[in-house]
Amino acid sequence: MDMTNEDELREQLNEEMAKFEEEGYFKRLGKMFSGLGRPRDSREYKEALIELQRQVAPLSAILLPLIVVIVLFVVTAVGGGPKKEIKLDIVQADQDDQLEEIKPPEEVEPPPDLDVEIQVDTPTVGNPTEVAEAPAQSAEPQSVQVATVDAMLNVKSPVMMKSVFGAERSTGVRGQLTRGGAQYGDPTTEAAVMKALRWLKVNQHSDGSWPTVKPAATGLAILTYLAHGETPSSKEFGDTVQRGLNYLLGCVHEDGSGTPHVRDGDGNEYAFLIATYALCETYGMTKNPDAREVAEKCLERIVKNQSATGGWDYKLNKGSTRDDMSFAGWALQALKAGKMAGIHISGLDECIKKAVKCLKTRNFSKGGFNYTAGGDPTGLTATGCLAMQLLGYMNETEVKAALDTMRTWLPSFDPAPRGTKLNEGLPGACPQYYCYYAAQCKYQAGMCKGATPGNFTTWKKWNAAMKALYPKAIIEDKKPDGTPVTVKDPKGKDCPVGHWQNKDAHSMHPQWVMDTCLCALQLMVYYRYLPTTSLKATEVEADVEALSKDKGGEVKVTIDI
Repeated sequence: MDMTNEDELREQLNEEMAKFEEEGYFKRLGKMFSGLGRPRDSREYKEALIELQRQVAPLSAILLPLIVVIVLFVVTAVGGGPKKEIKLDIVQADQDDQLEEIKPPEEVEPPPDLDVEIQVDTPTVGNPTEVAEAPAQSAEPQSVQVATVDAMLNVKSPVMMKSVFGAERSTGVRGQLTRGGAQYGDPTTEAAVMKALRWLKVNQHSDGSWPTVKPAATGLAILTYLAHGETPSSKEFGDTVQRGLNYLLGCVHEDGSGTPHVRDGDGNEYAFLIATYALCETYGMTKNPDAREVAEKCLERIVKNQSATGGWDYKLNKGSTRDDMSFAGWALQALKAGKMAGIHISGLDECIKKAVKCLKTRNFSKGGFNYTAGGDPTGLTATGCLAMQLLGYMNETEVKAALDTMRTWLPSFDPAPRGTKLNEGLPGACPQYYCYYAAQCKYQAGMCKGATPGNFTTWKKWNAAMKALYPKAIIEDKKPDGTPVTVKDPKGKDCPVGHWQNKDAHSMHPQWVMDTCLCALQLMVYYRYLPTTSLKATEVEADVEALSKDKGGEVKVTIDI
């Protein structure tokens, strides 16, 4: 073979082998930079671009950590200098320093009440000669705390009274407790209640009140709606309740000394007590702050004007010692509702203990509770009995004696004949006023845990008579042409309205608001309150030793409400 050919073959072979050799990294970089300088349409330039794309990843892996290290180094170097301390002095404000209270503008003091004592044992909430429309509003300025009742919290459990108020005054609970049975309500009683609620809706004044003594009548109407679970958020009665509450809050005003009163009330302050009771339940069911503010001031007045003997008298006369049982009944219901709604008034526990002592020692005699201290027992036996039950003293000897005295009582709209003894039947004068309390007393005693067979039977007899009498006694309103007065329900159905009339001198003619509310509240006793057994709301730590003793020694009574 010719040597020249052999050299050429060897050179060609080396060139072919060189193609399979892997170029080094730096050689590839040099070739890339060299190619980038060639014309864009040349093979070398295109290969250089491809190589540049290949080098992005390794260059990033090297450069990014390097940049981070440099940044950290710079930050550390800058922050490593000497640190300066900044000294702060924290000064605590003196707890005794308070913001100066902004005093409300002085208000025109209302004219004084006539000092006329009327010996009655039922609140005078109406006037037979008064027309249906209420008198014009007073020109006195409104109290600074009066406001509308727009901010209502939707509380699932209205008035959570820990074993006193029903767990929920809802449709389901009402249905469960009006399912029939000797000790419960039934569809007939609930239908009568609905007629009454719709009657109240039809007869509400444009200012939200009810006649005739507007604060008292409106308070009773609001209590009736609340008992049925109706609040401003209710579908059918929400607007009615809203306007009634707005009126009730607006009628409370303060005099020059800051003492709350109600406008257009009765002369003896029954209206003030009933309005306070309604406002307390309003707060318990809605948690409206305006209702709480007004109710709190009203409750404070009741507590501060308790007599030295533990009772109350007309006009909240603190110096009197009459210890009026009828007046005290509404005061104690208001205090009870306020306490259980969470409105805690200074001195309330001591007030309750004094009231119970007064009931036991001054308002009780001969097996019943009397109208005023030292008198003979009357139909207000039921008032004193319920007060002690609600205050946690349901096992006291006075309560047991009162229940025995009332055992033969049955609901009625007619006054009893003269000479009827207290233990022979419902007394006269104002039967439905007594029935309002008696129904609750018998329910509490007959439906509580561990009820005696006698109390359970007594409640069933009362309930049977009430269920038979009240739905039939309700009077359905008629138009002048004889057609029934109706109101549409949420579904657009025309529904009848009706009211009750108590056949005695204390009936609320011409509008019958009090009679209707008292009857409706009795028919809602099944779900308005649960039996008062282990009551836990007020937690009054009373010393029972000075109040309750029998032949066997001390009677252990837990004073917790």
